[in-house]
Amino acid sequence: MDKTHLSLAAALDGYARRYPLETDVAHFRAWLATARQPFHRETLEGHFTGSAWLVSADGQRVLLMHHRKLQRWLQPGGHADGDADLAGVALREAEEETGLRDLAVMPAVFDVDRHVIPARGHEPAHFHYDVRYVVVARGSEAFAANEESLGMAWRAIDEIAADGTADPSLRRMAAKWQSHQATLA
Repeated sequence: MDKTHLSLAAALDGYARRYPLETDVAHFRAWLATARQPFHRETLEGHFTGSAWLVSADGQRVLLMHHRKLQRWLQPGGHADGDADLAGVALREAEEETGLRDLAVMPAVFDVDRHVIPARGHEPAHFHYDVRYVVVARGSEAFAANEESLGMAWRAIDEIAADGTADPSLRRMAAKWQSHQATLA
């Protein structure tokens, strides 16, 4: 394993220690160890992606986008395109998809989620090994959606955690964030 792979492996190990009941991390470690090009979207079985749990400066809201292709409200994120620095990928995608600047990424893995992306056109169904990081909006919260989004909205994290109709991974991240905030109080 090269240096960047080892760095992600160590980050995943740290995540597994913080969240020992979450079993998905084993899939991430196996994929990292066995896939020839795990960070490239050309690896048709699956690939790593980076996402941003983009929180407001006060930590009370998160910016979500209504994803054009998936038709769901989700956090900003996208393909690594060969970049093994997934925290950097999460930051880049947050900037590109929201138009926000003056963002700060927290280096620890916040969440992992392996999910199937449906077949579309010539692209077969495949897994996204999504590694998520907290990104904090330190400046203006005035967003500008790009072509990947049908809309964007700041949503109260407490409301997402309590919303039984919200995406399960969003509810999980909202609960993690609430727990994190409680430890700071």
